[in-house]
Amino acid sequence: MPRRVDRAAPSGGGIAVEEVLVAERPRLVGLAYRITGSRLDAEDIVQDAWERARRAGDVDRPAAWLTTVVARLAFDHLRSAHRRRESYVGPWLPEPIVTGRPEGTVAAGTGRPGAAAGAATGAAPDPGELAELADSLTFGFLRVLEALSPVERVVFVLADVFGTPFSEIAEVVGRSPDACRQVASRARARVRDAGRRGRAPADAARVADDLVAALAAGDADRVVALLAPDVVVVSDGGAATKAARRPVVGRDRVLRLLLHLMRRGLEEDLRFERVELNRDPGVLLLAGDSVAYAAAIEVRGEAVGAVHIVANPEKLAALRLAGGVA
Repeated sequence: MPRRVDRAAPSGGGIAVEEVLVAERPRLVGLAYRITGSRLDAEDIVQDAWERARRAGDVDRPAAWLTTVVARLAFDHLRSAHRRRESYVGPWLPEPIVTGRPEGTVAAGTGRPGAAAGAATGAAPDPGELAELADSLTFGFLRVLEALSPVERVVFVLADVFGTPFSEIAEVVGRSPDACRQVASRARARVRDAGRRGRAPADAARVADDLVAALAAGDADRVVALLAPDVVVVSDGGAATKAARRPVVGRDRVLRLLLHLMRRGLEEDLRFERVELNRDPGVLLLAGDSVAYAAAIEVRGEAVGAVHIVANPEKLAALRLAGGVA
Protein backbone atom coordinates (compact mmCIF):
# COMPACT_ATOMS: atom_id res chain seq x y z
CA MET A 1 0.00 0.00 0.00
CA PRO A 2 1.22 3.55 -0.62
CA ARG A 3 2.43 5.46 2.37
CA ARG A 4 0.12 8.23 3.53
CA VAL A 5 1.38 11.35 5.26
CA ASP A 6 -0.58 13.72 7.43
CA ARG A 7 -1.27 16.78 5.36
CA ALA A 8 -3.91 18.33 7.58
CA ALA A 9 -3.25 21.81 8.89
CA PRO A 10 -3.00 22.15 12.66
CA SER A 11 -5.79 23.97 14.41
CA GLY A 12 -5.13 27.65 14.80
CA GLY A 13 -3.64 28.40 11.38
CA GLY A 14 -0.37 27.83 9.57
CA ILE A 15 2.96 26.84 11.08
CA ALA A 16 6.52 27.47 9.94
CA VAL A 17 7.31 25.02 7.16
CA GLU A 18 10.99 25.10 8.17
CA GLU A 19 10.09 23.40 11.47
CA VAL A 20 8.28 20.59 9.67
CA LEU A 21 11.21 20.03 7.32
CA VAL A 22 13.34 18.68 10.17
CA ALA A 23 10.88 15.84 10.84
CA GLU A 24 10.09 15.33 7.16
CA ARG A 25 13.70 15.24 5.97
CA PRO A 26 14.17 11.43 5.66
CA ARG A 27 10.91 11.13 3.71
CA LEU A 28 11.85 14.02 1.41
CA VAL A 29 15.34 12.66 0.76
CA GLY A 30 13.75 9.28 0.01
CA LEU A 31 11.32 10.91 -2.42
CA ALA A 32 14.04 12.80 -4.28
CA TYR A 33 16.29 9.73 -4.33
CA ARG A 34 13.61 7.51 -5.87
CA ILE A 35 13.00 10.12 -8.58
CA THR A 36 16.64 10.93 -9.40
CA GLY A 37 18.48 7.74 -8.41
CA SER A 38 21.15 9.93 -6.79
CA ARG A 39 21.58 10.32 -3.03
CA LEU A 40 23.94 13.26 -3.53
CA ASP A 41 21.45 15.07 -5.76
CA ALA A 42 18.61 14.20 -3.38
CA GLU A 43 20.50 15.87 -0.53
CA ASP A 44 21.09 18.97 -2.67
CA ILE A 45 17.42 19.10 -3.64
CA VAL A 46 16.25 18.91 -0.03
CA GLN A 47 18.79 21.59 0.91
CA ASP A 48 17.34 23.78 -1.84
CA ALA A 49 13.86 23.12 -0.41
CA TRP A 50 15.18 24.13 3.01
CA GLU A 51 16.30 27.50 1.62
CA ARG A 52 12.90 28.00 0.03
CA ALA A 53 11.23 27.04 3.29
CA ARG A 54 13.18 29.74 5.11
CA ARG A 55 11.74 32.30 2.72
CA ALA A 56 8.20 30.84 2.76
CA GLY A 57 7.38 31.59 6.38
CA ASP A 58 4.08 30.04 7.47
CA VAL A 59 1.95 27.75 5.32
CA ASP A 60 -1.23 25.86 6.18
CA ARG A 61 -0.15 22.44 4.87
CA PRO A 62 3.63 22.26 5.26
CA ALA A 63 4.08 18.52 4.50
CA ALA A 64 2.18 18.88 1.22
CA TRP A 65 4.05 22.08 0.38
CA LEU A 66 7.42 20.43 0.96
CA THR A 67 6.44 17.34 -1.04
CA THR A 68 5.46 19.52 -4.00
CA VAL A 69 8.64 21.61 -3.87
CA VAL A 70 10.98 18.63 -3.56
CA ALA A 71 9.15 16.63 -6.24
CA ARG A 72 9.22 19.56 -8.67
CA LEU A 73 12.94 20.14 -8.12
CA ALA A 74 13.63 16.41 -8.55
CA PHE A 75 11.48 16.34 -11.69
CA ASP A 76 13.47 19.22 -13.22
CA HIS A 77 16.72 17.44 -12.35
CA LEU A 78 15.52 14.14 -13.78
CA ARG A 79 14.58 15.66 -17.15
CA SER A 80 18.13 16.99 -17.52
CA ALA A 81 19.77 13.78 -16.23
CA HIS A 82 17.60 11.62 -18.49
CA ARG A 83 19.32 13.08 -21.54
CA ARG A 84 22.80 12.66 -20.04
CA ARG A 85 22.20 9.00 -19.22
CA GLU A 86 21.67 8.23 -22.91
CA SER A 87 25.43 8.68 -23.41
CA TYR A 88 26.49 6.99 -20.15
CA VAL A 89 29.24 4.38 -20.61
CA GLY A 90 27.93 0.92 -19.73
CA PRO A 91 24.88 0.12 -17.57
CA TRP A 92 23.59 2.89 -15.30
CA LEU A 93 22.82 2.07 -11.66
CA PRO A 94 21.64 4.36 -8.85
CA GLU A 95 24.02 5.58 -6.19
CA PRO A 96 24.03 2.89 -3.47
CA ILE A 97 22.91 3.72 0.04
CA VAL A 98 23.58 1.73 3.21
CA THR A 99 20.17 1.05 4.76
CA GLY A 100 21.42 -1.19 7.58
CA ARG A 101 24.09 -3.59 8.77
CA PRO A 102 23.80 -7.21 9.93
CA GLU A 103 25.38 -8.42 13.14
CA GLY A 104 28.75 -9.14 11.55
CA THR A 105 30.99 -8.53 8.59
CA VAL A 106 32.36 -11.23 6.32
CA ALA A 107 36.11 -11.49 6.51
CA ALA A 108 37.91 -12.01 3.21
CA GLY A 109 39.13 -15.55 2.73
CA THR A 110 37.07 -17.03 5.55
CA GLY A 111 33.42 -16.59 4.61
CA ARG A 112 32.61 -16.38 8.34
CA PRO A 113 31.00 -13.49 10.21
CA GLY A 114 33.62 -11.26 11.75
CA ALA A 115 33.46 -8.38 14.21
CA ALA A 116 30.21 -6.55 14.76
CA ALA A 117 29.63 -3.93 12.10
CA GLY A 118 27.53 -1.55 14.15
CA ALA A 119 23.99 -0.26 13.96
CA ALA A 120 22.02 0.74 10.91
CA THR A 121 22.83 4.04 9.26
CA GLY A 122 20.46 6.81 10.35
CA ALA A 123 17.28 6.64 12.35
CA ALA A 124 15.22 3.46 12.03
CA PRO A 125 11.92 3.98 10.18
CA ASP A 126 8.62 2.79 11.61
CA PRO A 127 8.39 -1.02 10.98
CA GLY A 128 5.08 -0.72 9.15
CA GLU A 129 6.35 2.00 6.84
CA LEU A 130 9.59 0.08 6.27
CA ALA A 131 7.64 -2.97 5.09
CA GLU A 132 5.67 -0.85 2.61
CA LEU A 133 8.61 1.18 1.29
CA ALA A 134 11.43 -1.39 1.34
CA ASP A 135 11.13 -2.76 -2.19
CA SER A 136 10.92 0.73 -3.72
CA LEU A 137 14.54 1.36 -2.68
CA THR A 138 16.03 -1.77 -4.24
CA PHE A 139 18.22 -1.65 -7.34
CA GLY A 140 15.79 -3.94 -9.13
CA PHE A 141 12.88 -1.57 -8.55
CA LEU A 142 14.87 1.56 -9.38
CA ARG A 143 16.09 0.00 -12.64
CA VAL A 144 12.47 -0.64 -13.59
CA LEU A 145 11.78 3.05 -12.96
CA GLU A 146 14.61 3.93 -15.34
CA ALA A 147 12.51 2.54 -18.19
CA LEU A 148 9.79 5.12 -17.50
CA SER A 149 9.72 8.62 -18.91
CA PRO A 150 10.46 11.41 -16.40
CA VAL A 151 6.75 12.28 -16.14
CA GLU A 152 5.76 8.64 -15.64
CA ARG A 153 8.44 8.13 -13.01
CA VAL A 154 7.50 11.17 -10.96
CA VAL A 155 3.76 10.45 -11.13
CA PHE A 156 4.25 6.78 -10.27
CA VAL A 157 6.56 7.47 -7.31
CA LEU A 158 4.30 10.16 -5.89
CA ALA A 159 1.05 8.22 -6.40
CA ASP A 160 2.02 4.60 -5.76
CA VAL A 161 4.95 4.90 -3.36
CA PHE A 162 4.10 8.02 -1.36
CA GLY A 163 0.32 8.11 -1.71
CA THR A 164 0.20 11.73 -2.90
CA PRO A 165 -3.22 12.97 -4.13
CA PHE A 166 -3.45 13.55 -7.88
CA SER A 167 -4.44 17.16 -7.30
CA GLU A 168 -0.99 17.73 -5.77
CA ILE A 169 0.83 15.62 -8.37
CA ALA A 170 -0.75 17.80 -11.06
CA GLU A 171 1.03 20.84 -9.58
CA VAL A 172 4.38 19.07 -9.86
CA VAL A 173 4.22 17.91 -13.49
CA GLY A 174 2.00 20.64 -14.91
CA ARG A 175 -0.87 18.38 -16.00
CA SER A 176 -4.47 17.96 -14.93
CA PRO A 177 -5.37 15.47 -12.18
CA ASP A 178 -7.20 13.31 -14.74
CA ALA A 179 -4.16 13.29 -17.01
CA CYS A 180 -1.99 12.29 -14.03
CA ARG A 181 -4.31 9.37 -13.29
CA GLN A 182 -3.86 8.17 -16.86
CA VAL A 183 -0.09 8.54 -16.60
CA ALA A 184 -0.09 6.58 -13.33
CA SER A 185 -2.15 3.79 -14.88
CA ARG A 186 0.22 3.58 -17.84
CA ALA A 187 3.27 3.59 -15.56
CA ARG A 188 1.80 0.81 -13.39
CA ALA A 189 1.31 -1.34 -16.46
CA ARG A 190 4.91 -0.76 -17.55
CA VAL A 191 6.22 -1.59 -14.09
CA ARG A 192 4.09 -4.75 -14.00
CA ASP A 193 5.24 -5.80 -17.49
CA ALA A 194 8.87 -5.27 -16.47
CA GLY A 195 8.44 -8.02 -13.90
CA ARG A 196 8.65 -6.08 -10.67
CA ARG A 197 9.59 -8.64 -8.06
CA GLY A 198 7.83 -9.27 -4.79
CA ARG A 199 9.32 -8.62 -1.37
CA ALA A 200 12.61 -10.37 -0.62
CA PRO A 201 12.29 -13.62 1.38
CA ALA A 202 12.94 -13.56 5.11
CA ASP A 203 16.15 -15.60 4.72
CA ALA A 204 17.64 -13.41 1.98
CA ALA A 205 20.56 -12.44 4.21
CA ARG A 206 21.42 -16.12 4.81
CA VAL A 207 21.44 -16.86 1.07
CA ALA A 208 23.68 -13.84 0.48
CA ASP A 209 26.06 -14.91 3.26
CA ASP A 210 26.23 -18.41 1.77
CA LEU A 211 27.08 -16.95 -1.63
CA VAL A 212 29.88 -14.75 -0.28
CA ALA A 213 31.27 -17.65 1.77
CA ALA A 214 31.22 -19.99 -1.25
CA LEU A 215 32.95 -17.38 -3.42
CA ALA A 216 35.62 -16.76 -0.78
CA ALA A 217 36.25 -20.52 -0.53
CA GLY A 218 36.34 -20.91 -4.32
CA ASP A 219 33.54 -23.50 -4.11
CA ALA A 220 32.19 -23.30 -7.66
CA ASP A 221 29.61 -26.06 -7.18
CA ARG A 222 28.12 -24.32 -4.16
CA VAL A 223 28.04 -20.97 -5.97
CA VAL A 224 26.18 -22.50 -8.91
CA ALA A 225 23.67 -24.09 -6.55
CA LEU A 226 22.91 -20.67 -5.07
CA LEU A 227 22.37 -18.94 -8.43
CA ALA A 228 19.06 -18.83 -10.29
CA PRO A 229 19.24 -20.16 -13.89
CA ASP A 230 18.57 -16.66 -15.29
CA VAL A 231 20.77 -14.81 -12.77
CA VAL A 232 22.14 -11.49 -14.02
CA VAL A 233 25.04 -9.29 -12.92
CA VAL A 234 24.83 -5.59 -13.77
CA SER A 235 28.04 -3.59 -13.26
CA ASP A 236 28.29 0.20 -13.27
CA GLY A 237 31.83 1.52 -13.58
CA GLY A 238 31.12 4.64 -15.60
CA ALA A 239 33.70 5.89 -18.09
CA ALA A 240 36.77 5.74 -15.84
CA THR A 241 36.49 2.37 -14.07
CA LYS A 242 36.81 -1.09 -15.60
CA ALA A 243 33.52 -2.97 -15.49
CA ALA A 244 31.39 -5.18 -17.72
CA ARG A 245 29.80 -2.93 -20.34
CA ARG A 246 26.75 -5.17 -20.67
CA PRO A 247 24.74 -7.24 -18.18
CA VAL A 248 26.17 -10.74 -17.66
CA VAL A 249 23.41 -13.36 -17.78
CA GLY A 250 23.30 -17.07 -16.87
CA ARG A 251 24.86 -19.27 -14.19
CA ASP A 252 28.07 -20.19 -16.01
CA ARG A 253 28.98 -16.66 -17.07
CA VAL A 254 28.02 -15.17 -13.72
CA LEU A 255 30.02 -17.85 -11.89
CA ARG A 256 33.18 -16.99 -13.84
CA LEU A 257 32.69 -13.26 -13.29
CA LEU A 258 32.03 -13.49 -9.56
CA LEU A 259 34.94 -15.87 -8.94
CA HIS A 260 37.21 -13.52 -10.91
CA LEU A 261 36.07 -10.51 -8.86
CA MET A 262 36.54 -12.44 -5.60
CA ARG A 263 40.06 -13.55 -6.59
CA ARG A 264 40.95 -10.01 -7.58
CA GLY A 265 39.63 -8.72 -4.27
CA LEU A 266 41.72 -11.20 -2.33
CA GLU A 267 44.82 -10.40 -4.39
CA GLU A 268 44.35 -6.69 -3.74
CA ASP A 269 43.84 -7.41 -0.04
CA LEU A 270 40.42 -5.81 -0.03
CA ARG A 271 38.28 -6.09 3.08
CA PHE A 272 34.74 -7.45 2.74
CA GLU A 273 32.00 -5.94 4.88
CA ARG A 274 28.45 -7.30 4.82
CA VAL A 275 25.86 -4.53 4.81
CA GLU A 276 22.31 -3.93 3.69
CA LEU A 277 22.32 -1.91 0.46
CA ASN A 278 19.06 -0.41 -0.73
CA ARG A 279 17.12 -2.88 1.45
CA ASP A 280 18.85 -5.90 -0.13
CA PRO A 281 21.76 -7.90 1.33
CA GLY A 282 24.99 -6.33 0.15
CA VAL A 283 28.77 -6.34 0.35
CA LEU A 284 31.26 -3.47 0.45
CA LEU A 285 34.79 -4.17 -0.80
CA LEU A 286 37.06 -1.79 1.08
CA ALA A 287 40.56 -0.63 0.23
CA GLY A 288 41.61 0.96 3.51
CA ASP A 289 38.86 3.44 4.34
CA SER A 290 37.71 3.75 0.72
CA VAL A 291 34.98 1.68 -0.93
CA ALA A 292 36.23 0.07 -4.14
CA TYR A 293 33.00 -1.79 -4.97
CA ALA A 294 29.47 -2.00 -3.60
CA ALA A 295 27.39 -5.05 -4.51
CA ALA A 296 23.69 -5.55 -3.77
CA ILE A 297 22.47 -9.16 -3.88
CA GLU A 298 18.86 -9.70 -4.96
CA VAL A 299 17.44 -12.96 -3.62
CA ARG A 300 14.38 -14.57 -5.19
CA GLY A 301 13.04 -17.56 -3.35
CA GLU A 302 16.04 -19.70 -2.40
CA ALA A 303 18.40 -18.39 -5.08
CA VAL A 304 20.27 -15.25 -6.09
CA GLY A 305 18.47 -13.65 -9.03
CA ALA A 306 20.65 -10.60 -9.58
CA VAL A 307 23.79 -8.88 -8.36
CA HIS A 308 24.15 -5.13 -8.88
CA ILE A 309 27.75 -3.89 -8.63
CA VAL A 310 28.68 -0.20 -8.42
CA ALA A 311 32.33 0.63 -9.07
CA ASN A 312 31.97 4.22 -10.29
CA PRO A 313 33.85 6.21 -7.61
CA GLU A 314 31.59 9.23 -8.07
CA LYS A 315 28.57 7.13 -7.09
CA LEU A 316 30.35 5.41 -4.21
CA ALA A 317 30.85 8.81 -2.62
CA ALA A 318 27.18 8.72 -1.60
CA LEU A 319 27.99 5.94 0.90
CA ARG A 320 29.73 8.51 3.11
CA LEU A 321 26.50 10.41 3.70
CA ALA A 322 24.84 9.90 7.06
CA GLY A 323 21.17 10.24 7.89
CA GLY A 324 18.12 8.13 7.27
CA VAL A 325 16.24 7.69 3.98
CA ALA A 326 12.59 6.74 4.32
